[in-house]
Amino acid sequence: MEHVIQLHIEKLPEGVYLATSDEVQGLVAQGRTIQETIEIARDVAKKLIEAQSDAGASPLAPAQEVFDYPLIVAT
Repeated sequence: MEHVIQLHIEKLPEGVYLATSDEVQGLVAQGRTIQETIEIARDVAKKLIEAQSDAGASPLAPAQEVFDYPLIVAT
């Protein structure tokens, strides 16, 4: 099952990126690039969602077949 999770990504003064999410409690991921940070966040989110479902917590809504995706293009 797929889930859509909103990530908040910010660049820290140290030059690395930090991702958190209000939708998945405990999700914190850090990487050298935005892509690396997103990949780490995906792995962390998957583990947290699996742990929460095993504990009987309310699951996230499944991903929709139509959704908006923020695309950032550097010029």
